[in-house]
This record gives sequence, C-alpha cells and structure tokens, in this order.
Amino acid sequence: MKHTGLGGKSIILRLEMDTNRIKFGQVASAVSEAGGDMVAIDVIQSTGHTTVRDITITVTDSAHISKVTDTVKSLDGVRLVNISDRTFLMHLGGKIETNPKVPINNRDDLSRVYTPDVARVCTAIQEDPKKAYTLTIKRNTVAVISDGSAVLGLGNIGPYAAMPVMEGKSMLFKQFAGVDSFPICLDTQDTEEIIASIKAIAPAFGGINLEDIASPRCFEIEARLREELDIPVFHDDQHGTAVVLHAALINALKVVDKPLDQVKVVICGIGAAGVACSKILLAAGVGELIGVDRAGALTRDKSYDQPMWQWYAEHTNPKRLDGPLKDVIQGADVFIGLSAGGVLSREDVQSMAERPVVFAMANPVPEIQPEEVEDIAAVIATGRSDYPNQINNVLCFPGIFRAALDCRASNINEEMKLAAAEAIASAVPAEELNASYIIPSVFNQNVVKAIRERVVKAAVQSGVARRIPRE
Repeated sequence: MKHTGLGGKSIILRLEMDTNRIKFGQVASAVSEAGGDMVAIDVIQSTGHTTVRDITITVTDSAHISKVTDTVKSLDGVRLVNISDRTFLMHLGGKIETNPKVPINNRDDLSRVYTPDVARVCTAIQEDPKKAYTLTIKRNTVAVISDGSAVLGLGNIGPYAAMPVMEGKSMLFKQFAGVDSFPICLDTQDTEEIIASIKAIAPAFGGINLEDIASPRCFEIEARLREELDIPVFHDDQHGTAVVLHAALINALKVVDKPLDQVKVVICGIGAAGVACSKILLAAGVGELIGVDRAGALTRDKSYDQPMWQWYAEHTNPKRLDGPLKDVIQGADVFIGLSAGGVLSREDVQSMAERPVVFAMANPVPEIQPEEVEDIAAVIATGRSDYPNQINNVLCFPGIFRAALDCRASNINEEMKLAAAEAIASAVPAEELNASYIIPSVFNQNVVKAIRERVVKAAVQSGVARRIPRE
C-alpha cells in the first residue's frame, strides 16, 4: 500500500516583519513555544522598518506544521508570505524531464534525427509496424495514467492534483528498473472516454500502468483495455498490491510454519486491491478465503448488484460463513486489511487461530495499531514505512514492467504475477527471515533483477512473450 505521511521533517517560513512592532527574538520565542526547532535563518530583504526572512523550522507532522504557522501568523507585526517544506521544494517545476539520447551539433545531425532522413525510418515502420519497438521509444516506455478519482488516501482530487503522484511513479520506474515513463492525467472520469483516450495514445507506449482510478470503474477499464490492446495493461493499485502482499504472505507463513493450502484467510475491504489480492491468493491455492465488507461477509447465498462482488461471492467462502468481521474471523490464520483504520479489535485477533498473521494495510491509520496486538500476532505487517514489514507496491511494478517490456509480453497474466511474488519473497535470505523481516526493502537492488528473471520465464512458458530477451 502507499504511504501518505509527511515526506519532510522541516518547513521554511518566509516572514515579513515590521521591526517597529516586533523583534525577531519574539518570533523565535513563539516558534519555540509552539514546539518548533529553528535550525536556519536567512535574511532575504531589509528595507527601512521592514525585514523579510526565511526561517527553517524542524517539525514532526502536518498537525505540528499547522500549530507553528498559526502561532506565527497570530503575532502582531508579522505577515506570513509563504510556507514551503522540502517536499514542496522538490516538486518545484515538476520532478521529471525529457532529455535527448544523442546530441544535435550540426546540420548533419539535424537531418538524421529529423527531416529529411527521419522519413526513411517512418517508411520502414509503415512497412513493418513491429519495427516501432526497435526504432522508437516504444520498446522501453510506459504510460502512467490516472483520472484522479482515487489518489492515495485523498480520494477524488482530480487530474491536476494527481499529477505529482504520477510524476513520482515515473521517477520510480526509471530509478529502480531503467524504464522510461510519462505521467498522463485525463480530465474525464467517464469509463468510455478513458478507454478511448488510452487506446488512442497506445501506439507510443510499450505498456500501460493504470493508477489511482476508483472502483468499480477500474475493473471495466482494465478488462476492456486488456482485450482491445496488444500491450500490457496493469492496474497497479490492484495487482501491485496483490503481488507484494502474496510475497509477504509466502514468507509470513514460513515463519509460522503453516502451508498456504491449509490456512483460513479473511480479507477485510473488497475494493480494487481486495479483489486483486483475493484472486492471486486463490490462484496460489489458498485453503479457505473469506471476503468481508461493511455489510459483512460476502457469500454465495446472497445476490449483489456489483458484478465483481457477485463473482467474488461465487468463488470464495466455501463454508458460506455469514455475519460481521468479528464472527467470521474466529479461527482464522491470516487477517488481511485493505479497508479503514480501527475496524479490527484486539478481541478479534485473540479469537484467531494460534500464531495468527495480521496484515493491517490501511493508510495512514491501520485496521489495528501493531502495538495493540504484538503480544498476540506472530507476524504483523502494515502499509506504513514507520513499522517493520511494509507492504509497498514499489517492490513490484518496476520489475514486472521491466520483464514485460524486455520480452514484449502482450499482457501481464496471473502466472507472471505469481512469479513476481515468488521473486520478491526470495529476496529475503532464508537465514535472515524472521517475524520482523518478511519483505525486502524497496532499495534492495536484487529485487528487480529477480522479478525480471522469473517473470520473463513465466511469460515465455505461458505463451504471452513475443521475444526471448538476452540475459
């Protein structure tokens, strides 16, 4: 899951002070009383009885920022001109750019990269469209596409506000796997318009990464695009989360010495990620899987208006358990939370099987705080970076797209996802595996390599690879 906490630990306040009405010492005292630690002061301008200063202040979180700024703004003779932090400064002008791979130093270079010589390359692709993979950026470029309807924990904030997240995704593609990508935020939330727009731009890309599109619309968009395009389409909020969760569960079950085909798993939250996590666990052979949402357990004894929920009910909960979470979780070996903070109680965990596994992945507040059940649960994981065992889809998507592009896969199928999960799990050495270390760091350089190797093999064996890449 994605972590939405404050990225920086300091803010910069630009203050305009009337020196006839206030002294800087009074500002410093006010900041200190608000709990801020002033670490740097820069004089920007000083004219007559007015001075402008940038003050760098260490803070703890968003609430602390509000407290410090409100305190400063309340001072007589002070005007808060601007507030920024390291995260905002990092975003100035955007976080990515494009650069040419070859220099243009003279007319001969210009004629080769553009007119007239580029016409020969265009003609070659016209005669054989597959040459677009060798003669254009298509071979190594992914479109990161959102409609801004389900961004992080912020909800439907729209395409403009979604851009920083999509830019960040593009940075991660390049940093971790050498994959070029471009953020595209569509100013529509109409399913047909989104599908048509993506199909129209698809010729330029070797893959499509769908991001932060709300459920249930995301299901139809992905399914239609997978049918109608010949390049991989991957909704990362669904499948990236599912792959990393499965990897973590593989290792968690090793720690508690329970086989996957004999455990009872309860998943709370049957949205996009919940459905995808359930599908990958079913494909892996989980023993018993029960999905729970606000109205209780999904069961084949009921009918559901949402087609995906109807499918889910028909393929899970073999014992037809009914009722709220507190009822169906009894005797469960594994709890997987993809819902909301505070929905799981200590008593619920106490009612689970011996040595239970708890994955409380809601962000920023988990379904239950790990401290509340660390004496009961044998293994705990969350979606947060400030606890051990963070379930983070950054571990998945760079490597899985690296593999898909390298073998020119027509899609990313279940076999490839299972292979990616096994690769991630294998990045934790057996001798180091323990309850606090079931998942590798996102900065583990072996992860992308391991994913690429296993996913390419799975793509070849399942018949979706269109070339066998060199090692």
